Amino acid sequence: MDYLVDDGLAMAVFLSLRLGKPLLLEGEPGVGKTAAAKALAVALDTPLIRLQCYEGLTAGEALYEWNYQRQLLHIRLAEASGSRLTDADLFTASFLQERPILRAVRHPGPTPAVLLIDEIDRADDEFEALLFEFLGEAAITVPELGTFAAVVPPVVVLTSNRSRDLHDALRRRCLYHWIDFPAPARAAEIVRRSVPGASLPLIRSAADFVGRVRTLDLDKSPGLAETIDWVSALAALGAISLSRSDALSTLGTIAKTPDDRLLVAEAVHQEIS
Repeated sequence: MDYLVDDGLAMAVFLSLRLGKPLLLEGEPGVGKTAAAKALAVALDTPLIRLQCYEGLTAGEALYEWNYQRQLLHIRLAEASGSRLTDADLFTASFLQERPILRAVRHPGPTPAVLLIDEIDRADDEFEALLFEFLGEAAITVPELGTFAAVVPPVVVLTSNRSRDLHDALRRRCLYHWIDFPAPARAAEIVRRSVPGASLPLIRSAADFVGRVRTLDLDKSPGLAETIDWVSALAALGAISLSRSDALSTLGTIAKTPDDRLLVAEAVHQEIS
């Protein structure tokens, strides 16, 4: 994966790996937080295990849960044979279903897996408390079986768009780095690597324009992902430079609400011939 990293992010990733600490990446949507975790997994040649957070996310979906169907079948087979089962017979490792965090803890190595806990700010406050043991000790306690401690602790990357404040207890367990929107020249270099078929003048003009658009009062400022989509769309139309007609016809790649579309269209009319 071709991912450009600045000095600040490179140092944050290096320290996370060297110190064995989770890394919390924050920034506006579309600046490349998720892509950074993916690129890290590629660089380490190790599996990427992703937990996408959302409101209502439960421990059973993130940590582990029991295979109740298999347990019920086991009970019925025992009843049919006249056997009696205890809880110890039903709550064993064979009935345990791994979810992303437990899967990362039990990853055999030798290279640690990269665990991406994506958009942690979208989960409920209570969910963060479920992570404290794991983030601090690389371990998960299953009451019926005991504590699973990682033999090869995973590399943990958490991302947040700051839609809500995170608990101080979670932040204390992590190293921290803020990813800002890149300057237009750097954005152009990132887009060039992502859309190699696009002309350099088109890429530079689009990156410059998106940089200026971010200064507008938009509902959602376009990030790198939207810039890449826009240049891809323009290149698909055969554009080699940025024209007003092509920009207006592809606004849906960078303006994602009706109000934003009006503001960006006005900027196109003012700045692009």
